[in-house]
Amino acid sequence: MEHTPAAAWLTEAANAADKQGPGNLLRVVLIVMIVGVGLTAWFLLRGYKRDD
Repeated sequence: MEHTPAAAWLTEAANAADKQGPGNLLRVVLIVMIVGVGLTAWFLLRGYKRDD
């Protein structure tokens, strides 16, 4: 396996990121969905807490 310097690898990664299309939108949608599911679960489970 060929060794690639870190700077060249970062440059390649940055150039490839521009060509990925709707990746950023999908990433944002997934993050918002996960946070929403977490908040919904917290809100629903909060009602089942007993104050004995």
